[in-house]
Amino acid sequence: MTEEKLLEMAIEARKAAYVPYSGYAVGAALLSTDGRVFTGCNIENAAYGNTMCAERTALFKAVSEGVRTFTAIAIASSGSAPFPCGACRQSLYEFAPKLDVLVTWDGQVRKTTLAQLLPEGFGPSSLGK
Repeated sequence: MTEEKLLEMAIEARKAAYVPYSGYAVGAALLSTDGRVFTGCNIENAAYGNTMCAERTALFKAVSEGVRTFTAIAIASSGSAPFPCGACRQSLYEFAPKLDVLVTWDGQVRKTTLAQLLPEGFGPSSLGK
């Protein structure tokens, strides 16, 4: 899977976002090590704490299907760079501390790693697992 295709899938996933409060639509495409891609969008809720980010939507879909290893995630939005929030970084780190992270907004693309976004992350190995 090319980075360009993964970014396109994130842009497409963004179209399903439910964002009546913030208007900030985000789409994500998570690439598993077996080549499958799981997409997600952000889903807001009037009880703001119940809002779910696109990255965790994609991750939870994958894990619920039995997939637990990942190589890359693409995240798409507009207006600003959609880097994962702290909760998403931690959730992704649980399964893929070496994950490549691609973000795109307004025609721009940046590539980084989850390790750069969450240095000294806390994961299963921190518990001796």
